Amino acid sequence: MIAIGWYSLLQIQNLSNCGGKPLKTIIRNLPAFVLVILFSTSVNAGWEPVEQVKTYQIRGTTGAALYRSIGERGPKLGSRRAIAYTDFKLTWRRDYRPQADGSCKLVSARPRLIITYRLPKPALKLPAATGARWKVFIDGITTHEKVHGRQIIEMVEKIVAVSVGFTHADDPRCKKIYGELKKHLSALSQEQRAKSRAFDRAEMSGGGNVRRLILQLVNGR
Repeated sequence: MIAIGWYSLLQIQNLSNCGGKPLKTIIRNLPAFVLVILFSTSVNAGWEPVEQVKTYQIRGTTGAALYRSIGERGPKLGSRRAIAYTDFKLTWRRDYRPQADGSCKLVSARPRLIITYRLPKPALKLPAATGARWKVFIDGITTHEKVHGRQIIEMVEKIVAVSVGFTHADDPRCKKIYGELKKHLSALSQEQRAKSRAFDRAEMSGGGNVRRLILQLVNGR
């Protein structure tokens, strides 16, 4: 089974002081699919999620120009662009076994989880002052996306916990069990999406961390 999903898309915000040309405001939570493996992180569950980064180039030598370039070159779906996003691909190896009493039991569920972070990267060498502000900005954006990555991993860990040992009565050929299991998995997915949206709302609010990072990049404060 394969699941492909998304959990974060940082919106580009209007800034009236961004070189006199406000950028379009876009909404978050749009799907995107990209795979470029860079590194993995261990967890204590007998499996390892793969976390990967893909960058897109932006141009400019000032904070305002870099942010404007994000608005022009950021990940696009239709007419909308984003600063960054996190998505994932999830596949499973499940072992369903008929039981002596006619039930079916899921005795193991091993996930393969690939999480992708897509982030902006300047194409040109930046002046020292701009470079310092950019580092603060991209480190903060990366930290934000990493929270979404951790939330995805936690969701998969919960799925494993719910799945292993799950039993469905009167299912000697193990044909019905997944339909019942899927109800539990859907609830966990919805719970995760709600948590992700709440985190983005807090981070993108007027006093939120991402808003602060944008202002620091553009205005130097």
